[in-house]
Amino acid sequence: MNDAAFQPGPSTPVPLSEDDVLVSSRPKYVGKPVQRLEDPRLLTGAGRYVADMVINRMVHVAFLRSDQSHARILAIRTEAARAATGVIGVYTAADFSDIPPVVATSRMRNYHATSNPALAVDKVRYVGEPVAVVVAKSRYLAEDALALIEVDYEPLDAVIEPEAAAASTTALLHDQFGTNVIFERVFQTGEASQVLAAAPLSVKGRFRFHRKSPLFMENRSYLAEYDRGRDLLTLHSSTQIPGIVRDVLSSLLAMPGKVRVVAPDVGGGFGGKGSLYQEEIIVSALARKLGRPVKFVSDRMEDLASSSQGFDELVEAELGFDETGRFLALKADVLGDIGAYSIYPWTAALEPVQVVSFLPGAYKIPNYFGRVRGVATSKAPTGPYRGVGRPTSVFVLERLVDMAAHKLGMDPKDLRHRNLVGADEFPYRIGSGIIWERSGFVECLDRACEVIDYEALRQRQQAARKQGRWLGIGIATYAELTGIGSRISVAPGMPINTGNESATVRIDSTGAVTAIFGVASHGQSLETTLAQIVAEELGVRPQDVEIVHGDSAATAHGTGTYASRSAVIGGGAAILTTRALREKVKRVASHLLEASVEDIETGDGRIFVRGTDHQITFAELARAVYSDMQTLPLDKREKLEASESFDPYLGTTTTATHIALVEIDPETYGVKLQRFVVAEDCGRMINPLVVDGQVHGGVAQGIGAALLEELVFDGQGQLLTASLVDYMVPTAVEVPAIEVSHLESVLPNNPGGFRGMGEGGTIGAPAAVANAIADALAPLGIEIFELPATPERLFRLISAAGAIPGKAGAGFPSGIAQETNAMEE
Repeated sequence: MNDAAFQPGPSTPVPLSEDDVLVSSRPKYVGKPVQRLEDPRLLTGAGRYVADMVINRMVHVAFLRSDQSHARILAIRTEAARAATGVIGVYTAADFSDIPPVVATSRMRNYHATSNPALAVDKVRYVGEPVAVVVAKSRYLAEDALALIEVDYEPLDAVIEPEAAAASTTALLHDQFGTNVIFERVFQTGEASQVLAAAPLSVKGRFRFHRKSPLFMENRSYLAEYDRGRDLLTLHSSTQIPGIVRDVLSSLLAMPGKVRVVAPDVGGGFGGKGSLYQEEIIVSALARKLGRPVKFVSDRMEDLASSSQGFDELVEAELGFDETGRFLALKADVLGDIGAYSIYPWTAALEPVQVVSFLPGAYKIPNYFGRVRGVATSKAPTGPYRGVGRPTSVFVLERLVDMAAHKLGMDPKDLRHRNLVGADEFPYRIGSGIIWERSGFVECLDRACEVIDYEALRQRQQAARKQGRWLGIGIATYAELTGIGSRISVAPGMPINTGNESATVRIDSTGAVTAIFGVASHGQSLETTLAQIVAEELGVRPQDVEIVHGDSAATAHGTGTYASRSAVIGGGAAILTTRALREKVKRVASHLLEASVEDIETGDGRIFVRGTDHQITFAELARAVYSDMQTLPLDKREKLEASESFDPYLGTTTTATHIALVEIDPETYGVKLQRFVVAEDCGRMINPLVVDGQVHGGVAQGIGAALLEELVFDGQGQLLTASLVDYMVPTAVEVPAIEVSHLESVLPNNPGGFRGMGEGGTIGAPAAVANAIADALAPLGIEIFELPATPERLFRLISAAGAIPGKAGAGFPSGIAQETNAMEE
């Protein structure tokens, strides 16, 4: 919906004015709903994905994957497969003994770094782990040959449930550690245990957020080609992190300076393409070994079983507060199921540590204790998934806040108001040590309530309850760090620094503008938004800026696109770089136009003298610099290129409030979302169309996490949801129209005033939906501690509460509807 008129008050973030960003007389493109420049290519089938690529003499690979969740490998017999039609080679770990295992290191105390081999060595640790690989003339022939490989396993005890895995000293995934607990860490401010013990009131719960798949539209795909004459390896990869993959492949294959990684058009990632995979190593090694291009495109079952998975935490938490609703202390114990290996480069700590780090949220909680452990289980490794830890932490905290409101007899909105960090309290340090900078915590709550007409909605709920209907309203307010800088990114001791980004912008001899970045777009519209930034700063049109991204050879350093960083860090680098180039343009133009540098302006592809009709085009300027030797003296020639980097040090704070209105069907126990409102503060918007699209997509994923999506394993570690028949995702039926309202608050320490917002929809939606479901079922005394809240889970909860199942109109069990009506009257 369109934003309502918004008048800033004393505690309201101030909308940006022209004084906040130096745009002079140049046309303004930042903040405009520019149509995506990628769309003509991508929507007409002209995109180029890895699966589209065909190279002369190309061969195909298929991977034999373990059908055991935990077993020793006794023997692998490949003779029959080697003799199969069209087979070029069959390989096991022994054939790649010169490639060291991948180790995701960390300086964190009490951390065990696992060794992740390219193919399983001696032991398999999850169903789907690659054991052998077949190279053949076609994928079909390679798949046929897989069936001829025989593997003898000695089954070992499966390690499936995280609590049992943490307690076990015998069923160990990595015997050398003597434990399945891969890491442990504690965060503490104040004396949470003592304060909780003395608190007048408290609420607590045992929460479970189940494992999900990123489920990107394009399956993981890789194509490696090797130039033997120049000893150069090029990997075309559907990855979010081409620079990181280039660096680690150069090391693993002992090819420093000889590896290039290119991410062409990539069909989604959601974090699942943000890690290094064994298949990338194998196809690269095989291309060099065979001297032929080698291609692998996974199928959906492989992706569900072996691509990195998300979330999967068990959290026990307690919130203490006084009789007025003021929060006093929060205590939490987080157990993260990290799967079989610590994923590179993020480590096993990524997801669980973020849960405990962000658990205090946007609230003033003076005392905090949080313990987090990551435990290895016989499942695929967990890795980054849109939101990374924060969907779980927000789910836990926002459920506790609603439970506290219910115990106090207070409206959930009012309790949040009482405890949110206010506008005059920034910067604010929460109990885990994270520092929030100025953002619209309270303002987003107010705006969301205004948009949805919260008071009227409560009256509507009262009327529905009198009719015996299960109608619920759920609020979730959160804060997140986006575009994190080096101070935060190096804290876990990972082998990389993700806190900075570089950019190069150049004008060639024809006057064409090219901007080069280390980010890698896979649905974020970076070809559009970065072009808008460069165009506005330089004085050209967005369609005249060529954005180069996703190519490790194009930039000396770049780590890719993830963690809501590209607009903040990449956009910041774009501004600094383009401003430096514009100064060069102005100096050259001042000589050509015989004016002072201060009087030179740029705009709409022209360079002109302010207040006159004296002007030249960028093409004319470039010709004078590069070609016309008589126009410019030697000492006036400038290289029309600039490179700068940007590091926001800590990062930026983004916040939002989500409000969901749901109704539960008393016959099917399905949840119907009737309305969903988001009020968010992402700073200065580069492109409102793109922002809305990111919010809509994130909320849709969050709804899926709240209601449908779950990777289910049996007691032996077999994946029971191995296809899209069983792994349920939301469709247009489940996702309502999403109403988005924006607050663009000033961010003075960022060159463009940008905040990251690509993950926020997924962070806030699960908690809002969970609170709405709990609110709908509040007269039954039901709380929601587990997501997804599937119809089966709701049926069990409602049945246990004594409701009459299957009877239309029987919204509450006998007597409860009448009691509720009496209370309301």
